[in-house]
Amino acid sequence: MADGNAAPPAEVRAMFDRISPVYDLMNQLISGFQEPRWRRRAVRETRLRPGMSAVDVACGTGKVSTSLAKAVGPRGRVVGLDFSPRMIDRARRERSAVPGLSFVVGDALALPFDDATFDAATIAFGMRNLPDYARGFAEMTRVVRPGGRVVCLEISRPRSTLGRAIQRWFDWVVPVIGRVAGQGDAYAYLVASTRGYPGPDRIATIMRGVGLDDVRWTPLSGGIVTLHTGTKPAAWTPPG
Repeated sequence: MADGNAAPPAEVRAMFDRISPVYDLMNQLISGFQEPRWRRRAVRETRLRPGMSAVDVACGTGKVSTSLAKAVGPRGRVVGLDFSPRMIDRARRERSAVPGLSFVVGDALALPFDDATFDAATIAFGMRNLPDYARGFAEMTRVVRPGGRVVCLEISRPRSTLGRAIQRWFDWVVPVIGRVAGQGDAYAYLVASTRGYPGPDRIATIMRGVGLDDVRWTPLSGGIVTLHTGTKPAAWTPPG
């Protein structure tokens, strides 16, 4: 059986549609206002330069997409993709003035782009929602040019003493904040999805399994978040 989220995708999509109005605020609260720092680190790991291009998968309201667009400048191109129409609607409303940035509704497991289209592909806090992690990484790799970077930023279950203390706080406070925001079920799902997500070693193995080279991972904030990176080799064959 493939590693992946067992929740029905249609239900996950409907949940993200519902929470789109409070999504950014909730992310700030839940992350202890660390989300901008994590985002900057992820964008830096793409190694993008002005004039390059990127796709931001599971982009939500487009915060990472916007940071990528700033990295590539007005001569570059960034596409944010999400399966939640309401998230994309909000991203388009709030970020329409960003040069070179566009948004599309689409499936992370069947990206609507040709092979070798982008210089980098990112996914931030979206991989654990996919029903097949390997297929998600394979699609990101497919649409990146040889030598391009695949970057995954995701919540993880930490191993350090500090990280475990933070995780216990996370497991307790997230459902409470969700109930206060009137989205108790959605944020109970968030905690459950982190518990079911593989550890960093397993995610690195999945990335190598789809053909990525130089796969590395870095724990952030005591290991409550992990940043994985990989490079598409010159000779890449889609996994069977």
